[in-house]
Amino acid sequence: MAKPFTKELSALQEARLAYAPGMPEILRHISTLDFAAGAVPQVEAGARPLFTRLANAPVLRVVRGQPEKRPLAVGVVLSGGQAPGGHNVIAAIFDAIKEVHPESRLVGFCNGPAGIVKNDARTLEQEELARFRNQGGFDLIGSGRTKIETETQFQQALNSVTSHRLDGLVVIGGDDSNTNAAYLAEFFSQQGSPCVVAGVPKTIDGDLQNSWIELPFGFDTACKTYAETIGNICRDAVSAKKYYYFIKLMGRSASHITLECALKTRPNLALIGEEVRAEGKTLQDIARLVAELVVARAQENKEYGVILVPEGLIEFTRDIGELIGELNRLLAREAATEAVEAVVAGLNEGARRTFAMLPQEIQRQLLSDRDPHGNVQVSKIETERLLIHLVNMVLEAMRREGAWQGKFSAQPIFCGYEGRAALPSNFDASYGYSLGRVAALLVMRRKTGYIACIKNLCQAPAEWEPQAAPLAAMLHLEERGGTSKAVIQKAFVDLSGAPFQCFAKARTSWRLDDCYMQPGPIQFFGPSAITDSVPLVLSKSR
Repeated sequence: MAKPFTKELSALQEARLAYAPGMPEILRHISTLDFAAGAVPQVEAGARPLFTRLANAPVLRVVRGQPEKRPLAVGVVLSGGQAPGGHNVIAAIFDAIKEVHPESRLVGFCNGPAGIVKNDARTLEQEELARFRNQGGFDLIGSGRTKIETETQFQQALNSVTSHRLDGLVVIGGDDSNTNAAYLAEFFSQQGSPCVVAGVPKTIDGDLQNSWIELPFGFDTACKTYAETIGNICRDAVSAKKYYYFIKLMGRSASHITLECALKTRPNLALIGEEVRAEGKTLQDIARLVAELVVARAQENKEYGVILVPEGLIEFTRDIGELIGELNRLLAREAATEAVEAVVAGLNEGARRTFAMLPQEIQRQLLSDRDPHGNVQVSKIETERLLIHLVNMVLEAMRREGAWQGKFSAQPIFCGYEGRAALPSNFDASYGYSLGRVAALLVMRRKTGYIACIKNLCQAPAEWEPQAAPLAAMLHLEERGGTSKAVIQKAFVDLSGAPFQCFAKARTSWRLDDCYMQPGPIQFFGPSAITDSVPLVLSKSR
């Protein structure tokens, strides 16, 4: 049974323990709340046969109801990568069920979904939780990326929740984790288990968005953490006047983090993967775009700049995207990752040419590890270094042609893991806490196969609108590991949406002028305009 990470807290961590998260006013008296049914959203035809018990669930809104006083036993699991605010979700579930009845129990499954399968769990108590309120990380019970997908695993999960006599299981995770929650809810229901399953939207990438989920928790803190670093680097660039900084930002698939950080810091160039894909650009096209920026700035006597690169950029390019698609298809059929020759030989002619163009280190990264779905781990590819390499090649060709005689000195930087376990901003502390109370209410009112949601996030927490949406309505069929599976669809940057349009309009002046913004570190004390600010992509969408 896993033990929590014990540590001495810093002065700021100690001060944060006393912070009282905000929440919607209606969530303050949980035992007297219930849900009212709204519209029944359509479930994709391909997913409907897989979720016969969940397929006709309506959207739920929180209303006043008859008091509930029975003790509740609730399990909770952290699934996937860390996101600031996760501990507040757990604290909120604990507080809510104890308000319903003092003999309620909260059981934490350790180290992610594997803890459910192995029944690695322990009861969480007030004294222990008190040291984790408003703190970063997932170290209270740990996390993991185990997929529960075999019949044996589902049965083991059912055995675990049954052994603890759980009324409900709360899965805190991203799109894949909440897909797992949907499958668990369907299986438990089919087996006649009284244990309901509820999800909570979590991921710093920001790609768990839809009609009901405005943003997942963790996104705000991560972006503010990265924006502090980017703002500092912008100030360094305009001070030293000799480096181009290529800053890669987390965001395995979508470019939400890059868009948010660009709006916060105003770099000279921010590449948005979704725009690259829409315009059919190749990696060479992007290298030429950056080289043109370098030449144009040199003409302004500026041989420095800041360029933001989303982690998944190369997957959006026409040439590398096709190559990765081919590799995913071939790797899914190869039993051994070391069968390099067989994989390369199986590529089509265009993909082979693209592969040959890449530096050997990038070739190795493309062929090395796969994610749990059998796909190339794009996050491990050093896109920022690859782009620097290609830009250098373009500039040297221009130098030989006499089109450029300047200097290009580049520095690669990766903003990644430091944003995942940071002390949560006031926004994420309150958002996580509010989501946890909705999840507890779902268990109390025996609503299974739902994900907790909060609407109206641009307003003060007291004005937020809690509700719950059926997970089945978010599923669509997608190829994973060579087979078709029902999964929650990732949300990409909407190029027609207000946040991107605001960015697209402003970036023209950022290109040559030094419009850099330095937002500084996350503020916990001071004017509300600073401490309680919401993500810009939310405010720009209004």
